[in-house]
Amino acid sequence: MADPCPGSRQRARLASFLLATTVPRWKMPPMLEICIDSVASAKAAAEGGADRVELCAGLPEGGTTPSAGMIRAVRSAFSGGLMVIIRPRGYDFLFSEEEMEIMLEDIRVARSLGADGVVIGCLTSEGRVDKERVIRLIEAAGPLDITFHRAFDMTRDMGEALEDIIGLGIRRILSSGGQPDVPAGACRIASLVKQAAGRASIMPGGGVTELNLGDLVRATGVDEIHLSARSSVRGGMTFFNPGCYMGSFTKDDEYNWREADPAKVRICKDALNAALAAR
Repeated sequence: MADPCPGSRQRARLASFLLATTVPRWKMPPMLEICIDSVASAKAAAEGGADRVELCAGLPEGGTTPSAGMIRAVRSAFSGGLMVIIRPRGYDFLFSEEEMEIMLEDIRVARSLGADGVVIGCLTSEGRVDKERVIRLIEAAGPLDITFHRAFDMTRDMGEALEDIIGLGIRRILSSGGQPDVPAGACRIASLVKQAAGRASIMPGGGVTELNLGDLVRATGVDEIHLSARSSVRGGMTFFNPGCYMGSFTKDDEYNWREADPAKVRICKDALNAALAAR
């Protein structure tokens, strides 16, 4: 028999969940998080002293869920914190029920393979946090650490979204301040840090480099920061088909890619420590 009042049941479930998550579940220590998409980058992050990595596939699309094989391999290569993005595709953050089922299964897989946390986010068509769907992802994550990803930057009201996310019990938000990159959004990030008032960590990500990290930490007042710290790598191919190239690449860059650079990671770690020590 169909539920005669599904809306009221959903509202009651949401209210019960919010009541249960009013107390913070963890405290955020200072962290350098490196965004990676390969085992080589995981090893470079470890060598450079990164505290945590966020593992993604599809970085040109803003990050999509990596394969089970990649999660397993990175878990073996990196002993620090391992966050896995849960995003079934690029483009927007309005997900269908079929995509929700995929994300729920991907969270279960990430848990089984030793991930320490997941990176999630869902929006409504009106650009607000989809609290009911995010709750489902949180429940699937169980004891795992959780970051709300840059879907936050695409909300219609970031102040409202911040309160919604905190109310869901999520204690970390990745953000560029609603701008194309962190340098452009630094003032807004500083404002969000003040609004959060220790209830959640605002972690800048997007356009952060070893050259600007220290200044951005000082300007925003954050304790965690996220970047890729990459350098270009040339592949080993000696034959090139000049008449064809794959995907969104061009024939000029198809045989080059970018990986985390341990020297850059170390510079970033030192810059973060120096900026925090100067407070």
